[in-house]
Amino acid sequence: MSEQEAKQEEKPVLELTTEVTTVSSCECRVKVSVPRSEIDRYYDNEFSELKKEAYVPGFRVGKAPLKLVEKRFRKDVGERVKQSLVIDSLTKVNESGEFTPISEPEFDYASLVLPDEGAFIFEFTIEVRPEFDVPNWRGLKIEKPVQEFSSADVDDAVKRVLNNYGSLETKTEPAAVDDYIVAKLTFKEGETVLSSAENETIRIKPVLSFHDCSIAAFDKLMTGARSGDTVKTQVVLASSTIKTDYNGKTVDAVFEIKEVKSVVLPQLTNDFLERIGGFENEGDFRDAVLDSLKRQLEHEQNRRIRKQITETLTISATWELPPGLLKRQSERELRRIVLELQRSGYSQEDILAQLNLIRQNNEASTAQSLKEHFILERIAEIETVEDKPEDYDTEIALIAAQSNQSPRRVRAQIEKSGEMDILRNQIIERKVIDLISSNAQFVEVPFVYAQQDEEALDWAAAGNPEAIAEVDADDLKAVNREIGEKRKIDPNVKVK
Repeated sequence: MSEQEAKQEEKPVLELTTEVTTVSSCECRVKVSVPRSEIDRYYDNEFSELKKEAYVPGFRVGKAPLKLVEKRFRKDVGERVKQSLVIDSLTKVNESGEFTPISEPEFDYASLVLPDEGAFIFEFTIEVRPEFDVPNWRGLKIEKPVQEFSSADVDDAVKRVLNNYGSLETKTEPAAVDDYIVAKLTFKEGETVLSSAENETIRIKPVLSFHDCSIAAFDKLMTGARSGDTVKTQVVLASSTIKTDYNGKTVDAVFEIKEVKSVVLPQLTNDFLERIGGFENEGDFRDAVLDSLKRQLEHEQNRRIRKQITETLTISATWELPPGLLKRQSERELRRIVLELQRSGYSQEDILAQLNLIRQNNEASTAQSLKEHFILERIAEIETVEDKPEDYDTEIALIAAQSNQSPRRVRAQIEKSGEMDILRNQIIERKVIDLISSNAQFVEVPFVYAQQDEEALDWAAAGNPEAIAEVDADDLKAVNREIGEKRKIDPNVKVK
């Protein structure tokens, strides 16, 4: 044991008292009281260390009397003592087991004052995992979709893959299903334009989806349209849009068609096969497509199994989740879904379509996912389900295979974006689902691979985030000050 480790081991435990008040099922108010004796002890420790290197005029470095050191450096030392007391207090509170925190504590560090006399008292609000009884998860009856893929299924999937590499040619005939239109698309309420795109290329499918709405029967709306036509329809925006004033409103969608195009699929030449994936021949390419279909079926099986399991487990999860928590977790949930779909072999178009559907029901889907996570995480703790290094290697390798990138690069991207904890949650939840599945009773039901019937655009009808006015300079300075103060406690803190 090193000298530093020995000192850390001998460090006395901070004595304090706490009062925890339940604000809601997922929020607590904590009052911390640090007695005077502990404040004095922290001061003594700081001054003892400082005296060894402190410079006071008239004395050599480290030789000034302790009283003079205390008088000269009281203010600076007081700030360090406050910081240490807050950090150690939060650590002890989190380790107390009274609750399981799921976010950083919310309080204004700069407003805390270390008293000259008496106890140091401060309060904070923190989001916590709700307390609940784990529902019975053994012996569930679950339907499992199964399918044997035929050559015709592979043929259809090959066409979908080739469509991503096809070329578009202008046609003079009216638009038909699976053609493309190039149009100026505008969403407006009355004369107020919410968003607009000048030259949007859109494939004609039964559904056209955006972040915050969908246009049903889009194929019927556009079939027969020609260059120069203007096609109008109305859409209902989601209940949570970028511009909240338009939540749930009916607005106009105007398509000013400039061109109609059809797709010409590429030929399966050796050069083409080598370029898109290093395939030696058409047989290898078809095998890869079949493997992707199987992975998508496996994902759908897991999704259906998970849905049945979590719907059963969350029946009694009636606790309300704070709006702030839902808002912060919504993007994390989207990233979790993206990683899950990437490792399951879905194309970017399929992923975008699923994300748009989730965005349109953002709050409800996030609330359900959080409840599922809390329950699955609790089962993992009880059953000692843990993640292992090889689990991450498997997940990253599957994502890399789908995106034609090296596993090393994918891992670096995930680490840089701070998504390893999302990957960790995904691994743990999947293992718990597997555990529950191994104790379940399965009934096989037929499953037919769903044809892609949706065209998804990566923007919001009500307006994208960049369309929002920039923050006032004074507001930005205030936010930066708050970040600076809170990072004295935790350099990774997220300002709420």
